[in-house]
Amino acid sequence: MAYLLQPLKVGTLSLANRLVMPPMATAKADAAGKVSPAMLEYYAEKSAGGHISLIIVEHSFIAPEGKAGENQLSIADDDVIEGLRELADIIHRSGSKAVLQINHAGSAAVAEITGTTPVGPSAVVNPRKGGTPREMTRQEIAGIVDAFRDAACRVKEAGFDGVEIHSAHGYLLNQFFSPLTNRRTDEYGGGVLNRIRIHLQVIAAVRAVVGEAFPLLLRLGAQDYVEGGTMAADSEIAAREFAKAGVNILDISGGFSGYSIPGVTEQGYFATLAEAVKKVVSVPVIFTGGIIDVQVAERLLAEGKADLIGVGRAVLADSQWAQKALESLRGQGD
Repeated sequence: MAYLLQPLKVGTLSLANRLVMPPMATAKADAAGKVSPAMLEYYAEKSAGGHISLIIVEHSFIAPEGKAGENQLSIADDDVIEGLRELADIIHRSGSKAVLQINHAGSAAVAEITGTTPVGPSAVVNPRKGGTPREMTRQEIAGIVDAFRDAACRVKEAGFDGVEIHSAHGYLLNQFFSPLTNRRTDEYGGGVLNRIRIHLQVIAAVRAVVGEAFPLLLRLGAQDYVEGGTMAADSEIAAREFAKAGVNILDISGGFSGYSIPGVTEQGYFATLAEAVKKVVSVPVIFTGGIIDVQVAERLLAEGKADLIGVGRAVLADSQWAQKALESLRGQGD
């Protein structure tokens, strides 16, 4: 994805080719999880003009029991590929690149939606969603790895430019990473390297089917901001291992804090986490964090906090935000 990483030019248009629309759940899929006309219309509107370099399409469930909510997008079977291909095509027509995020909700799933008891690394209450899951067996963990692999294969077949593995916001892979929800005493629990064992298995399985040239991203819940939870030092260890394993871009967000930090409202609030990760890896780093002003995005890039900047809520509120932002930078350069 080197096309996104133009040499940083502080000032005019340094944000160009570095702007990302992060995954934001729309609940616009149909009841079966397939792409709907409403979803196509939404992404056509957000991508219009090609002002956003990279659009990461919302988290898609890799298996029915991993579905996070009603009308969530599915990547769980081959029947969804045709609709996803149309979605990728719509984004491509604007000139933007498209990545699809794949996910399993784990203990964040709800039995009333999935029809089955939620699972997790340990039988521990999900701090963000509530509810106690059933602890997964090793055989079930292997099945999850296979489901991520198969989902990534479908992403590539549907014509997307890359795939993002979701390990943030309190979903299954994040549950394995966080000491809050991973109390296992086997090879999947304990120290950081054990807690990311499933991640490394997923990365290896995905890379094996998509090939070396297909961009692989991972969204990392880098800190829980809860006592006893994941800390930045844990994420630095994990990030190094993910990069060594073949992840091309790391996308930094919150863990069980979700996509925000309790009590913090200033723009760019995940910048410190992203900067810490960026110092220990050679792959590009994305971060989001409540950015609504283009000048803030410019400054954070100039300071080297990240290589790519995600702007979510501002684009959600105003589909022309990116166009206006880049035009304002041009005006400053005149």
